[in-house]
Amino acid sequence: MFEKIDSAIISGIRQPIESLFNWLNEKTGIQNASKVRSSKGLLVHVFGKLAAALVMIIFNF
Repeated sequence: MFEKIDSAIISGIRQPIESLFNWLNEKTGIQNASKVRSSKGLLVHVFGKLAAALVMIIFNF
C-alpha cells in the first residue's frame, strides 16, 4: 500500500523535472557535448546552453 503512495508522490515530482530537461535538450542540444575535452570546457558548454535557454524563455523564442 505504501509503495503505491510513494510511487505516486515520486512520479508527481519527477515528471515536471523530466519535462524541463527534455525541453532544455530539445531547444539547446545540451546533451551534445562530444567535442568537450576538459571539465572546464564542459562547464562552459553547460552554462552556455543554460544561458541560451534563459534567453529563449525571456524573449519567447
